[in-house]
Amino acid sequence: MSTMTIDGRRLAYTDFGGDGDPLVALHGHMSEGASFAGLAERLRPGRRLIAPDQRGHGDSDRAADYSREGYLADLLALLDHLGLERVALLGHSLGAINAYQFAARHPERVSALINVEGAAELGLHGPNPLAFVLGLPYRAPTREALVEALGPAAPFFAAGLRRDPDGSWRLPFFPQDMVDSEELVHGNHWADWTASSCPALLIRGTKGVIPAGQAADMLRRRPGTRLAELDTDHFVQAGDPEGFAEAVTRFLKDV
Repeated sequence: MSTMTIDGRRLAYTDFGGDGDPLVALHGHMSEGASFAGLAERLRPGRRLIAPDQRGHGDSDRAADYSREGYLADLLALLDHLGLERVALLGHSLGAINAYQFAARHPERVSALINVEGAAELGLHGPNPLAFVLGLPYRAPTREALVEALGPAAPFFAAGLRRDPDGSWRLPFFPQDMVDSEELVHGNHWADWTASSCPALLIRGTKGVIPAGQAADMLRRRPGTRLAELDTDHFVQAGDPEGFAEAVTRFLKDV
């Protein structure tokens, strides 16, 4: 784990190593860069995978806002910090939208794009889907106490719990930040999805968040885009890790 500083705020990232061209991977809400460890193992040594903990996640500090431009500014700062002029860019969910929006604004920095379950249009109808995290405990004196307080949510978050310098344990995200970020990621992003022209792969879970019709439109409206469908839900890396790694590996070999 390495860190850099952006406007006094820590941004953590994991460089998994590898001798080949760089692939930068952006996780989704409530996750972290370490979630790509399995993919990194599959890609080594032919690809160097770098995965940041995006603002407010994992070991990165909370930010003043979770706007679209904020996430993209962090990514640009990371690439400049690492001296990476041009990278393949992969993102899941929140990270996927960040990835294709970054490619739209900085096409010269992106050689290939992998969109994992990132819709081009995401409406917010009814309650925020992440509102449940507001009922989760954020901190406890011990890890055991926090796991117990998390109740049914413990299996999803226990592996990522953090220990602070004072010895207490906390979630790897602040609940209200996730709700705010989810609100801001929704919208009509078709202009961003269609703005870049590098080779792209759309990975869709058949039980995920992108309707089949929208996926077909995403391919039709953005030339040079391929589709890989996996019989799993929105969390394709966990639901079908082998299929996910195979789709990514095959695409990167071709480009």
